[in-house]
Amino acid sequence: MKQLPEFPELPEFTERDLPPGRHRLLKEHLLTEIRHTEHPTERDTASAARGGRRWLRPALAAAAVATVAAVAFTVLPPSGPSGTPAGASATLLEEVALAAEHDRSDVPARDDQFAYVDIRISSAKGAPGGKGTVRVPPHRVESWISVDSSSDGLIRDAAEPRRTHVPALAFGHPDADVSSGYNHLKSLPTDPDAMYAWLEKTAGKGLSFRLVGTTVMRVEGPQAMFLLAGGLLRDAILPPEQSAALYRAVARLPGVTLVPDAVDAAGRRGAGVARADGRSPIRTEWIFDKKTHEFSGERTTVTTDYAGVKKGTVLADAAVLRRAFVDEPGQRP
Repeated sequence: MKQLPEFPELPEFTERDLPPGRHRLLKEHLLTEIRHTEHPTERDTASAARGGRRWLRPALAAAAVATVAAVAFTVLPPSGPSGTPAGASATLLEEVALAAEHDRSDVPARDDQFAYVDIRISSAKGAPGGKGTVRVPPHRVESWISVDSSSDGLIRDAAEPRRTHVPALAFGHPDADVSSGYNHLKSLPTDPDAMYAWLEKTAGKGLSFRLVGTTVMRVEGPQAMFLLAGGLLRDAILPPEQSAALYRAVARLPGVTLVPDAVDAAGRRGAGVARADGRSPIRTEWIFDKKTHEFSGERTTVTTDYAGVKKGTVLADAAVLRRAFVDEPGQRP
């Protein structure tokens, strides 16, 4: 796995009060400085076009990285559709979005390939007799999803002695809107407002969330939007432009808070954002590497005693270990 360039450590998260419109002007100035610092030549441009993209792999020149680190935390996204002001969590998500949209480091996927995602996960499940929960030890879950959604994919869970085939979803299928096929994800909006509208519409009927055993709850509203976005970030390879738009859209959700220090299921430390919803007893946290700004993992916990599950129980703790495009289901990079 190739060594990733490191971002400087994230500074203390602070909020700045700037005149109206200043945030956007400052961001444009930042992007101009990055372009001037990189000094692209025709050869560089051609090489970048051939190189393609990798999932959330920042590839800025060293001087440009320093520029981002110096001023990014004055670049606050505008308030969301609900009028919620940007805060420390939105600042982190804007920094992550900047890293994502400037990613130019990978070869584009072919239609006949599969998106491979390798995750380390531990979870809770209902104890026998419905009395409390038991932990499923950390284990590996691998998935292979067809790039063009035309071929059946595969999920391999090391905790279970079976392989689960994932049916291909033709466009027009009722579930196609939440398909993690790479080509479908490329069709999602790249504008934050449009991405917010897509999340709101797609999660509009709510999502089913399995607590433990046979206990299933419905999650609606902003929390459903947050969980939908998290599922794509965790389980798919999302194109850079769409991932940047997704982060900016989520930054506008009410109730998203900063987690300055977090640890994923692989023991990697990072910073993150989280959201809890008063209508459901769960809290979901996204974790990012503090240096590369890459999505590192996700943790879901119970916020109150519910259906025999104790407050503080970690329902799922996942760390993304590797993503790549491969030629067939079952193949590893």
